[in-house]
Amino acid sequence: MTTRRNFLKGAAASGIAFCSCGMLDAAHAQPKSPRLPVRVNGKRVLTVDVHSHCYFREAILMGDGAEKVLPPVKGVPEHFIVIEQRLKEMDAMAIDMEVLSINPFWYGKDRDTAAQIVKLQNEKLAELCAARPERFAAFASLTLQYPDLAVQQLETAVKKQGLRGAAIGASVLGEDFSEPEFHPVWAKAEELGAVLFIHPQSTPELAKRFKGNGWLSNTIGNPLDTTIALQHLIFEGTLDRFPGLKIIAAHGGGYLGSYAARGDHACFVSPQNCNANITLKKQPSEYLNQLYFDAMVFTPEGLRHLVAQVGASQVMLGTDHPIPWEQHPVDHVFATTTLSDKQKIAILGGNAAKLFGMKEA
Repeated sequence: MTTRRNFLKGAAASGIAFCSCGMLDAAHAQPKSPRLPVRVNGKRVLTVDVHSHCYFREAILMGDGAEKVLPPVKGVPEHFIVIEQRLKEMDAMAIDMEVLSINPFWYGKDRDTAAQIVKLQNEKLAELCAARPERFAAFASLTLQYPDLAVQQLETAVKKQGLRGAAIGASVLGEDFSEPEFHPVWAKAEELGAVLFIHPQSTPELAKRFKGNGWLSNTIGNPLDTTIALQHLIFEGTLDRFPGLKIIAAHGGGYLGSYAARGDHACFVSPQNCNANITLKKQPSEYLNQLYFDAMVFTPEGLRHLVAQVGASQVMLGTDHPIPWEQHPVDHVFATTTLSDKQKIAILGGNAAKLFGMKEA
């Protein structure tokens, strides 16, 4: 049996890459920011970050090595830290619980290598969560380039390892999730009630146009990749075929929330570009309330707008930790004065608790 003490010792040895960043120092510079426990109008509330990452050294070495897997950004390559350090950073951000995910770097691997990477990662994620269940949950990894194997991995992850669902890219080697080859995976996720967290991998076919200043492969490529994925799930009828799918889209769902209404008119304006054999059960924009979105939109106005478009019940806290995008994610919610106390509680953790079946504070 793995004890908490043994697990923490093993974590230091094996190199769980929670990848520290400057967020702790930034948070300390804001003495008025909320700290655990977070309260709204005097009520203790749970804070859940559904968008946070980690790596495992052994899995990275099965890939192409750290220099090819870890992104060249602040907070990633230089720190492989133990659990207690991660908990300090979470405390500084007033985060009770993180739902961990690993960005796919194995989609281009052969079947055996990809399977080994996923097996190792899911075992280590399960071990981590079992050691500190009050602070960590996790999304499984899947070899989506081999859908038959992904189905088996998802069932094992949810039924035997206690993982909450799976983290997936926004496409697989150029194939969109609406393609029939992926239907068995979505059917299994629906059957299990597993949550799918879509995290983009940029839009590689636009790599040439992303060259130059501004890190456009991320700042434009990531939200665009998510937007394309979600639009295909809507327009190809995938969300009608699997209405019970639970999907969280990273980075506020890309551009979908801001431009969904344009899609409502697309097939009327240009019917030749719409498949007459696909009849959607709702207007395209109405599928937004069938999806969930993290709150990584940077400003109170951005969060106000996202909530106005998709509803507060569909939005959850997200940080991209340890990537240092936001200084204090809980402050971001409190600063959005258009939100009611009930909506703040929902976004901070209530929505996630309901979706994942967690106990609320």
